[in-house]
Amino acid sequence: MSDSKSILTNRAALRAYAMIGVLAAIWILFHIITPNHTFLTPRNLSNLMTQTAVTGVISVGMLMVIVSGQIDLSVGSIIGFAGGVAAYSMAEMGYSMTAAIIAAVVMSTAIGLFQGALTAYVNIPSFIVTLGGLLAWRGAAKWLLGGNTIPISDETFKGIGNANLPVEYGWGVAGLLVAIVLFAAYRRASTAAGSSDSLGRELLKAALPAAAIVGFIAIMNAWQGVPVPVVIFLCIAFLGVFITRSTVFGRYLYAIGGNADAARLSGINNRWNVLKVFGVLGALTGVAALIFTARVGSALPDAGTLKELDAIAACVIGGASLVGGRGTVFGACLGALIMASLDNGMSLVGVSDFMQDIIKGSILVIAVGLDMAGRKQS
Repeated sequence: MSDSKSILTNRAALRAYAMIGVLAAIWILFHIITPNHTFLTPRNLSNLMTQTAVTGVISVGMLMVIVSGQIDLSVGSIIGFAGGVAAYSMAEMGYSMTAAIIAAVVMSTAIGLFQGALTAYVNIPSFIVTLGGLLAWRGAAKWLLGGNTIPISDETFKGIGNANLPVEYGWGVAGLLVAIVLFAAYRRASTAAGSSDSLGRELLKAALPAAAIVGFIAIMNAWQGVPVPVVIFLCIAFLGVFITRSTVFGRYLYAIGGNADAARLSGINNRWNVLKVFGVLGALTGVAALIFTARVGSALPDAGTLKELDAIAACVIGGASLVGGRGTVFGACLGALIMASLDNGMSLVGVSDFMQDIIKGSILVIAVGLDMAGRKQS
């Protein structure tokens, strides 16, 4: 058992390094072929990370749902509806920004719980439930907005999607994230052998991500500071890593996705945990809706279209299995960054919209094909 677990861990690590190599190759290629070599400039990288934030936030929740053996096709429509709720609350009903934010997140969480209840307790497949939700919540968004665009005048709300942290705050974020990485390394060492040698190895492993964090913040600070959407994304990503790796709920999700019958027989309440994971995704979709709406500066009836496919593709590219039981938050976030890099780079190069869709769709099919081939070999 320990040998098979170590093999899986090594495979996951190898895939993570491979994905980082793929991302680096994509960045270098686009930097070479973009006009004036603008791709790797601090300004464009800041825009790229801001573009990644919405898909990245959804991907964290989608990863948990996919790991549990479920799927959610409705998150794009929920973004449109929840964003509409926030804009309508402020522009038409005169609510404060805080009340509008709470209303949007509560609404999206309630939708997630509703769809989770249909899946877990009524035994309707999540594919069907959320496919219906894709249509229903898009229709609800069109009804709420009357088919029109509702502009947002609150500059503070717009800052959720467009503001940047002051430079000194950015370095504060870097210090906090590095401290979290080092603390996680210390915990792993203390729960393993407990020797000074194991602590040294774990700290050495933590050196690379710590250096990456410092370098990332330095690049963001080189262009107006770290974007607020990126800070929100990073906080949610770290929270997702904690939930999936260090909580009972996270371990239950992997057990349910790996073998639902075995998980149930071992005493896990499958239905309750599936309900919860859909609620988590609903809440994160609400946060993504706020970022998207704030960045655009208005609520649109078609906001979030195809975001569900971007999130699913990010998870699969990052190593998640669509049959459940396998995947990491880090891989999903890396997949979201790869998808955003393709969008950003192809737009800078001038690739037509239809060709971008063809390329991204092909990448999704290839990623799933490679995952299925890997499962057959193992």
